[in-house]
Amino acid sequence: MPENIIEVRGLTKTFGSFTAVNSIDFDIKKGEILGFLGPNGAGKTTTIKMINGLLKITHGQILIKGWDSVRHRKALKQVMGYMSQKFSLYPLLNSLENIEFFGGISGLSKREIKEKQEQIKVTIDISLLKQKVTDVPPGIRQKVALFVCLMTDPEIIFLDEPTSGVDPEVRRNFWFEIYRLKKQGKTLLVSTHNLDEVEYADRMLILHQGNLLMQGEPEQLLKHHSKASIDDLFKDAIINYDPTGAPNQKFLRGGPGGAVFSKSAPPGRRRQE
Repeated sequence: MPENIIEVRGLTKTFGSFTAVNSIDFDIKKGEILGFLGPNGAGKTTTIKMINGLLKITHGQILIKGWDSVRHRKALKQVMGYMSQKFSLYPLLNSLENIEFFGGISGLSKREIKEKQEQIKVTIDISLLKQKVTDVPPGIRQKVALFVCLMTDPEIIFLDEPTSGVDPEVRRNFWFEIYRLKKQGKTLLVSTHNLDEVEYADRMLILHQGNLLMQGEPEQLLKHHSKASIDDLFKDAIINYDPTGAPNQKFLRGGPGGAVFSKSAPPGRRRQE
């Protein structure tokens, strides 16, 4: 079984009296796709930002490749890439200018930045690359944002709702890209509020109001809870949610033996087929 590349224990984030993330525990295995499912405000982005060091942890610990994420933040930054839900690119710069800017702050040399700019011209028309990011189609912005995220060849990749606001074809193509990265040995955490997308992941977590309601392999969770779809599974988990924050053991794992790791289904194919 693949080793854990990230271990999260008792992770908590509070803002004053508000608890955004409530003492959650989970692991991410090396080379897997972990799907983060939850409605807006569930705590997905807050959790991701604490893992990659962009947000201070209130309580708990995160180990990345066995290293404490707070003590070794600078070193660990080199192995992680983050495509945020918003503000991934500067909208008033064009795509080539964004590559130059983010390449510079990531430590790439001028030669390496020039190579990256030439590289993206192979897949995106130069006329689009020279337009301000705010003026290009969402699908192009998404491709450029992912390209920027991958410029330093990170080992661990965080994608925060990457398919939000794009059409079904763009979503499908993006998931093919996610699978290509997995085949290269990358580890990916992909957050989403689209119920169908989480079925493409190796394992999934469901967050709600900062609490971890469920984790496991999608197919195994469906089987264990006798549900026909992720939609039914999600609704059941929310209905059985304890607002006191106490863990509901019925939903925390995929069965008596815990979550099962398995190969992913091809993008576009639902797991229960």
